[in-house]
Amino acid sequence: MPHMLHLRTKTIAGPLVAALLLTACSSGAPSPAAAAKGTVHIDVHGWVGYEAQAAVLAYLLEHELGYKVQKRKMKEEDSWKGFETGQVDVIVENWGHSDLKKEYIEDKKVALSAGLTGNKGVIGWYVPEWMVKKYPDITNWRSLNKYSSLFRTAKSGNFGQVLDGDQSFVTNDEALVKNLGLDYRVVYSGSEDALIKAAQVATKNRTPVLMYFYEPQWLFTKVKLVKINLPAYSIGCDAAATKVACDYPPYLLDKIVSKKFAETGGPAYELVRNFTWSNDNQNAVASDMINGKMSADEAAKKWVDENKIVWKDWIPR
Repeated sequence: MPHMLHLRTKTIAGPLVAALLLTACSSGAPSPAAAAKGTVHIDVHGWVGYEAQAAVLAYLLEHELGYKVQKRKMKEEDSWKGFETGQVDVIVENWGHSDLKKEYIEDKKVALSAGLTGNKGVIGWYVPEWMVKKYPDITNWRSLNKYSSLFRTAKSGNFGQVLDGDQSFVTNDEALVKNLGLDYRVVYSGSEDALIKAAQVATKNRTPVLMYFYEPQWLFTKVKLVKINLPAYSIGCDAAATKVACDYPPYLLDKIVSKKFAETGGPAYELVRNFTWSNDNQNAVASDMINGKMSADEAAKKWVDENKIVWKDWIPR
């Protein structure tokens, strides 16, 4: 009977081993497949459009490809340092930063561009639409000194106020005021939220505001703002930061990734590289976050559920 006993032992051992493996998995041990996928580190910068884009990418990485995503909130310049230290894999929306590209992509060779996001970026000075109707020539920068008294605040004193956002945002405004000979002073509000509130209050209460702002931005679906015509941008007119006397360039926004992530990120890198959408797509997610009171994850899920035709080709085959 030893042969029969051996067969029974094997029969019992199979379920026993399976049970032990199940227990190991249920106790928190990662499966080999999950462990192989790894973690993608995405930095989140201080405006809601960026957060919306990061949320959609993170949702797809997690739910379509099985990666874990870690997000951290950082200022733009500090994020780039993370390419050298290995703390960041992806910046999902980059606005120019030719100086940082030279340092980290060309010189240190620790990062590279992963292609355009599809968004068309615009930075400029804006006033509420009601002001343009009342003062039709106010959109001409040469007329701004005539109206500077309208924009005086406690913080700007005897000068008109140009309201900016966070000091880390891409801005030439102090140089523009000086080099165009404008009777204005740049005042930093400290955040995108403060800029948005200022635009909303100025529209609702018909109070003057001249502010730095940008597109894509969900606010344009709710509040009518008109861009000031600063001296036209030409290539090289902003080469010397202290001498800028022209409008901001049009921005074709791109994604920046660490060189290591590009080389070893596999399908995760392919998804980031393939990602491309429109200003309207981004504004829809951002609006759900702000106006719909959704979390970034909830807004991302809603967009993903409703827009498979847009993102299905981003998924690596």
